[in-house]
Amino acid sequence: MSVKAFKLVSAVEREMLMGDKNYINIECIECCGKNLYIGTNDCFIYHFLLDEKISTAGKITFAATKQLHKYLGLKKPVSELKAASALTRLLVLCDNTITLVNMMNLEPVPTGARIKGAVTFALNENPVSGDPFCVEVCIISVKRRTIQMFMVFEDRVQIVKEVFTPEQPCAVAVDGYYLCLALTTQYIILNYNTGVSQDLFPYCSDEKRPIVKRIGRQEFLLAGPGGLGMFATVDGISQRAPVHWSENVIGAALCFPYVVALDDEFITVHSMLDQQQKQTLPFKEGHILQDFEGKVIVATNKGVYILVPLPLEKQIQDLLASHRVEEALVLAKGARRNIPKEKFQV
Repeated sequence: MSVKAFKLVSAVEREMLMGDKNYINIECIECCGKNLYIGTNDCFIYHFLLDEKISTAGKITFAATKQLHKYLGLKKPVSELKAASALTRLLVLCDNTITLVNMMNLEPVPTGARIKGAVTFALNENPVSGDPFCVEVCIISVKRRTIQMFMVFEDRVQIVKEVFTPEQPCAVAVDGYYLCLALTTQYIILNYNTGVSQDLFPYCSDEKRPIVKRIGRQEFLLAGPGGLGMFATVDGISQRAPVHWSENVIGAALCFPYVVALDDEFITVHSMLDQQQKQTLPFKEGHILQDFEGKVIVATNKGVYILVPLPLEKQIQDLLASHRVEEALVLAKGARRNIPKEKFQV
């Protein structure tokens, strides 16, 4: 049974990005407030301002205004972008090097501070340093079986720790001192401060893309065997039942109380409250699905779209209207903290 939980709304049309240049592809995206950044395969970063507009009928649309674009001077794709808004910096991974650029003018920092030898990286959203003018970055190093932790300031970087892993890591998420890692054959939790590691469950990274995503304090969402979306805490236990994905999930995001997943043909929406699949949206050629401060964004090689959640009160009323009282109660109770008190009482 379906619930209309999200609507798919176009944000950046292909013409705005590439005009008639068909060879340009979107490689990565980052969104911070109204700022949307897109990295492309021809080594450009594009900066757009996203404006959300609500019509009198309550229909939401997005208008993207291009601010500027910047060529990074290499013949390589921009593979990852992460914003550090406290520093007004964008961390850009291209050709195994993380460069710091200004979020507004996209100019590299004058000191030329960079991190070399990175395959991929993640920011620590639950930092341990306590310094508001620093972000903690974990990189999977080009050195075999090596993870490195860095502190990144406005114009300099400092290595804090280097940790070796039992197998080659291919994906990482960070929470405090805990790293959740996808290795070649399994997922593990590793405390980089103590060096203590804990096996979670087996997984073959040669067969499909691992997914490791921090979804809250000391909790991660992982693509498990048999098409399961598994939850794991830093203690290596699962406090929630898994959700049933398709076998070939490419990306996953969280928009409470839903887990959203992307595969070759569809976006699927599962409830974390009863694990049921609530909505399926046809979406071909998608290759990116990420959530940014509660905004869920999907992208194909040529365009960017936003999954706009319908108000929870509206979802509950729709369920009641179709006599699905039990589901409506589960949603109302589970999403209580996201509904204004007077509306919840009603």
